[in-house]
Amino acid sequence: MDSLKPAHEGVGQPGAAPAVVIVIPARYGSTRLPGKPLADIAGKPMVRHVYERAAQVAGVRAVLVATDDERVAQAVGAFGGRCVMTSPDHPSGTDRLAEVMAQEPADIYVNLQGDEPLVRPLDVQRLVDGMLADASVAVGTLCHPIDAQEAQNPNTVKVVLADSGDALYFSRSPIPYPREAGEATYLKHVGVYAYRREVLQRYSSLSQPMIEQAEKLEQLRLMAAGLRIRAWRVAPTGPGVDTPECLERVRALVEGRELAAQPTLSDVRLVITDVDGVLTDGGLFYDATGECLKRFHVRDGLGMKLLEESGVRVAVLSGRDSATLRKRVADLGVELCMFGVKDKAAACRDLMAQAGVTANQTACIGDDSIDLPAFAACGLSYAVPEAPGYVRQAASGVLRTPGGQGAFRELADAILLAQGKQAVVGSAEGYAQVMSAMAQ
Repeated sequence: MDSLKPAHEGVGQPGAAPAVVIVIPARYGSTRLPGKPLADIAGKPMVRHVYERAAQVAGVRAVLVATDDERVAQAVGAFGGRCVMTSPDHPSGTDRLAEVMAQEPADIYVNLQGDEPLVRPLDVQRLVDGMLADASVAVGTLCHPIDAQEAQNPNTVKVVLADSGDALYFSRSPIPYPREAGEATYLKHVGVYAYRREVLQRYSSLSQPMIEQAEKLEQLRLMAAGLRIRAWRVAPTGPGVDTPECLERVRALVEGRELAAQPTLSDVRLVITDVDGVLTDGGLFYDATGECLKRFHVRDGLGMKLLEESGVRVAVLSGRDSATLRKRVADLGVELCMFGVKDKAAACRDLMAQAGVTANQTACIGDDSIDLPAFAACGLSYAVPEAPGYVRQAASGVLRTPGGQGAFRELADAILLAQGKQAVVGSAEGYAQVMSAMAQ
């Protein structure tokens, strides 16, 4: 990287080599990991690891960190990096990149996330070289193969490609859909982008299409506008940093330490669920006699039965006790249950003993502070999306479906898919195995 070239030299000039800038967005605020860019990894802030790897990419005019927080800017300055301040109000990373464009002219801008400390310089090099080799490509990105189990995870974005390597579609759903077993192979989208200047100039004027709103994927705005996105294949990448657990894993990899294997949904043999705010929407209704009424969702009931019939036990754990609750649990045929519980950690351990499983074979779902001891006692924990931020931060994962609207069913389906039991949730034959015993 030649830091002596004037910033405007060659930019937009006919015959000149395109100028390339790598921009590393680094927001200090993070719901699940506040101060993430400055998290220490082997004696360096995370943003420095990303910066130093980006600086190894050849043919790049400059590497910049774009932040909205002075603490990040000071940290970058301390290790000799370049930083630009941007507005804290940008709705997306692409909008932030467009603001950087006004301060740092270039022909191609590479957006490299600040929470990817294990990014390989050769992967970014492949992206840069690909953009330089084909001027017809408006946007470039990366992808790599994944297995069918990972393809079921909605947090893993999948992409399907044309023979040219251009993206046909991005989705949180597993695409392509495997109509028959063994037919589909999957590609994971790696969230590194390269944009030509003209694309960023147009971006803010593009309308937000339905597909972007539904999938919550901003690259679909570009595709809906007819822009080509080329995806180059690379080897499977290292983990990014989204949660405290991810951070510990990355620290161990960088430091060469062994890290105990983390439980996965394929290990789960017991699911413990809270009631108010998970199986119900948290609302309380009283009839004329003073009886408390609750609204349950029928899909959660079916999810419980599907799990039980597939060898995964279900337990109901509630800090409340009522005739309504006991009636619903009895209707569902759930045998493992505890009501009026004050110590949820101890209750979880008791339920595990009854089910004959370990903590690493147990997942729980909760929605509030009272569920945090259960989160700590179980190998995996999930919060509903409307739970307070500190509860979501403490969970292993956050569900997309609100409590009382099928949140339990979302997790049940994910467990069955992870355990290779797609037929149970996706075929008439699988449903027929459990429908006769089902009470909705």
